[in-house]
Amino acid sequence: MTYPDSVRFLYSLANETRTAELGLARITRLLEALGNPHRAAAFVHVAGTNGKGSTCAMIESALRASGRRTGLYTSPHLIEPTERIRIQGRPVSREDFAQAFEQVHAAAERLLREDLIRQHPTYFETVTAMAFLLFARFGVEMAVLEVGLGGRLDATNVVHPLVAVITPVDFDHEKYLGKGLDSIAAEKAGILKRGSAAVFSRQRPEVARVLEQAARAQDITPLWAEQTWRAEEVLLEASGSRFIARGPVRIPIYCPLPGEHQVSNAITAVAVLHWLGVPAAAIQQGIAGVRWPGRLERVASQPQIYLDGAHNPAGARALAAYIERFHKSRRVWLVYGASRDKAVAEIAAILFPLADEVIATAAAHPRSVRPELIRELADHPRLRIAPRVADALRMLEEAGPSDAVFITGSLFLVGEARAMLVPSDPDDAA
Repeated sequence: MTYPDSVRFLYSLANETRTAELGLARITRLLEALGNPHRAAAFVHVAGTNGKGSTCAMIESALRASGRRTGLYTSPHLIEPTERIRIQGRPVSREDFAQAFEQVHAAAERLLREDLIRQHPTYFETVTAMAFLLFARFGVEMAVLEVGLGGRLDATNVVHPLVAVITPVDFDHEKYLGKGLDSIAAEKAGILKRGSAAVFSRQRPEVARVLEQAARAQDITPLWAEQTWRAEEVLLEASGSRFIARGPVRIPIYCPLPGEHQVSNAITAVAVLHWLGVPAAAIQQGIAGVRWPGRLERVASQPQIYLDGAHNPAGARALAAYIERFHKSRRVWLVYGASRDKAVAEIAAILFPLADEVIATAAAHPRSVRPELIRELADHPRLRIAPRVADALRMLEEAGPSDAVFITGSLFLVGEARAMLVPSDPDDAA
């Protein structure tokens, strides 16, 4: 099967929640049929609402800098599905992706014929199994796994990690995880396992109580990253931050990912890496060299254009803090699009007041909210509609050279815009 064939089949699986099963039985049977490739490597498992992708990227980068052969599994992708599975920092090739898909799909078809599963594994289950296969095939020593949704019932939760990490927990996906922070936190805490270590980012008090209780139930004494390590002498810049991480070892850190929230993510990564025994020099080198596209990523100047997947209220608050800190004196443009399961009105209330011009648009994805609905849900005196992302980018030709533009909301929107704005990047080549 070719790469385009494999991608078309994956997309045909449509809304994963329609075929999701409560439990890990299907992914477990699938992995058994494949020879349990998820047992071939050591894992760092990362859950949370915001910051988990950035934290995963920092941990993987530093592990690689220390000489380990690494894997990284994240979601969603921005442009190509191959971005989800990385070996030694680079996306797997299209050929390897297609071969892994064919192997997983064949195993799923056998299980269906034998009536061992009732439906084909979801998109996410399929790609998760592919990641484990490719990590095993390429001899990955240590892989960093980002939870897709929640934690307890997520397909990645078949591993028994060296360390489980929980980044800040906030409201998102309430339809599936529960309406309250306590129920959302309990789902995230489902990745904790007896015999593994646990590192927690700073949390709201009600979340912290749930995580502590869940850790005690697994006989784990968690490491609270920002109680053990703390950032001091912080110099925040529009393009990143420099700070001293003080804890068991005093480490000067440069984090190239912009935003004050990335300092907190870096402190969590430092705590994990120190627990894993990564030397301070590799921690410094790895965090300084991290790349995480589509998250406060500046892709143009004159005007400055940023891409940021602020798809929930917590992400919107982080973006708002960045705009107020570094762009308050500029004329600000906001290009916004969202997916149907997101808190559009709440996010708009956070971001739209900071913008002089708002363009509501939609990514070419079936879950996208119509721009007209965004206009109904949000109030702004200068809100215009662009039916497609390309239309929105044409409207930005009106922006002045000293203006700041933020393309944000759905990661599908960010990925579509990035494909149009950013030349092909060899580091992201599949």
